[in-house]
Amino acid sequence: MNKTIRLLFQVIIWIFIWLALWFAADKNPKFFQINIVAFGFQILLITGLIFYAAPTLLFKKKYWLFVLVSVLALGVSLYFATSFSQSPPIPKPENFPDLPRNGINEPIKRPPPGGGFLIHLLLLTISYSIATFLETFIFAQKKEEEIIINKNEGLQTELKFLKSQINPHFLFNSLNNIYALSAIDTTKTQQSISYLSDMLRYVLYECDKALVSIKKEILYIENYISLFSLKSSKPYPITIDLQIENPNVSIAPMLLIPFVENAFKHSNIEKRSGSFINISIVSSANEISFKIENSKPERPLNKDDVGGIGIINVKKRLSILYPETHTLVITDTAEIYKVELKLNV
Repeated sequence: MNKTIRLLFQVIIWIFIWLALWFAADKNPKFFQINIVAFGFQILLITGLIFYAAPTLLFKKKYWLFVLVSVLALGVSLYFATSFSQSPPIPKPENFPDLPRNGINEPIKRPPPGGGFLIHLLLLTISYSIATFLETFIFAQKKEEEIIINKNEGLQTELKFLKSQINPHFLFNSLNNIYALSAIDTTKTQQSISYLSDMLRYVLYECDKALVSIKKEILYIENYISLFSLKSSKPYPITIDLQIENPNVSIAPMLLIPFVENAFKHSNIEKRSGSFINISIVSSANEISFKIENSKPERPLNKDDVGGIGIINVKKRLSILYPETHTLVITDTAEIYKVELKLNV
């Protein structure tokens, strides 16, 4: 609502208030003659507040100057309103005898309400105060809307930045796996390139969306595991338990894979003996439950620092995308590393 509309709104309201006072004065014809100047200065005060005092003084935190200008404006308005709006003198008591004449009571004519100093002071002060309250309220609403918009824009920017960290990370690891496989089996290298192609397609065409179906996220995880498993002809100790009631349940893309990648990276699964990775995904209409558990070698593995992006990144994304609707529990002992994530969808 712009300034002109706000001014017209308040003018209309005060017109109705003055009409109500006129009806209360028995539609006295002198009512408007006495109070028209006060009404005019009332509108001038509201106009000055909306177009000057509030935006240039009050909202710029020049409070003392705003108070000074407001007091001066009220004083000048009150002076002119009372000077040009004099009420008729009140009749003296002797003009209204107590006893009725000829048995008939003569009605006492009262002057129309308004026109007095206190009346005009009250009306001008109330109208100016109400206008100040309305302008402050609208200004606060606009500021709150701006804060929300800026916050949303900031969150979107941060999410895009986090995604830009994730995608090169997975591509880097996948290319390393294909490079290692190319020296072993060219047929499997072709299969791995096919898996990688599906993964890149998901990253390029699905991850720009706010939400994807859980089946697409699971397919990405399965392609990642298949790509890793092609490194050897012997099966790795990896178990996957999927219980999906509705494959179209939505989830933020690339949310689960950092935990999977972290498990593969730090479980020493290549050694097979004593190592394991267990993955469980249970999805219902209202909740997604993800669990992954991996063994830990006796001696910590020396890995590159790139992998550290994953877990920190996914925690930030969870705090942004599911601030009140997720629980994340990470158990880190000497033997195992376990992640339990629940999402309310």
